[in-house]
Amino acid sequence: MSQLRLNPLTGRWVTIVAERAMRPTDFATRTPTVESGPSRPCPFCPGSDEIALPPIDSTGDEDDWRMRVLPNLYPAFDGQESLAVRNLGPVHVMAQASGTHEVFVFTPSHSRGIESFSDATCADLMLTLKKRLLDHASTENIRYSQAIVNHGREAGASLAHPHGQLLGLPFVPGEILDEERAFVRFEGGCILCATVEAELVTGERVIFATDDAIAICPWWSGAPYEILIIPRHHHAHLPDSGDEPLAGVGRAIRDSLKHLNALFPDVAFNLVFHTAPHQHDGPFHWHIHLFAKLTTVAGFERGTGVMINIVPPEQAAAELRRMGANAESR
Repeated sequence: MSQLRLNPLTGRWVTIVAERAMRPTDFATRTPTVESGPSRPCPFCPGSDEIALPPIDSTGDEDDWRMRVLPNLYPAFDGQESLAVRNLGPVHVMAQASGTHEVFVFTPSHSRGIESFSDATCADLMLTLKKRLLDHASTENIRYSQAIVNHGREAGASLAHPHGQLLGLPFVPGEILDEERAFVRFEGGCILCATVEAELVTGERVIFATDDAIAICPWWSGAPYEILIIPRHHHAHLPDSGDEPLAGVGRAIRDSLKHLNALFPDVAFNLVFHTAPHQHDGPFHWHIHLFAKLTTVAGFERGTGVMINIVPPEQAAAELRRMGANAESR
């Protein structure tokens, strides 16, 4: 029987309908990302500096870099202006899309992503992200920074080389405002700290847990095999976390992707970081969402905002634990 489950972070309902997973068209193999070739060299590979813009930040030597942050050639947000709203009539409102849009090339390898990172590279990933968010926080017109990784065409990636994006926005997005309100409303402490405690009691939705992070398929999963990575150390802003706990969260991201790839090799995914807006000091607990792109958002979801999940999170977590354990034993 179908269930409605409430997402306490957004206040929205999701629907769990396990029977729909029996349809033969579910979880179709993904199509490849657009590849570079002789006529289209990869702008992110070493030696392609004439194609990409000069780096904003870099880890490693100039000719032997490990990670680099580049300006996006086609920025969605650009400029130093503060948000200035203009009314163009009774219903038309606009503002300049100022801010910044950066590309985070976190590996020189064209084909090996986060799931193959060493512990040291996981630490580099998170410390580079921390440095960029601190820079954004000191930029006057940036109110919120969104870090994302899209892998696969279905997830929005147009280039195969593993990379992420950092967008500095002149406003706080509605999704984050909803989460902030949820943290304020929650009685008895922090929603995510309470979630960690509750999930560790039963373990049925826990994929793995370490001293620094826990990876779960949340009770309110709106998509099949959705993963929520929660740092065990409570901080509202990602840059407030210490370097060692951050490195542990980086390892949790890698291991979550390892578990997911063991079940769905080279799966398309979105990795989304949620941290408190710059200069906000209200209750929040930064965290990471990992969405495998296995199904398509259809008319009902777009029309109502209610997601339909065809794989109960308890089943998803059990499968991810099993496949991850099998992969480690090989």
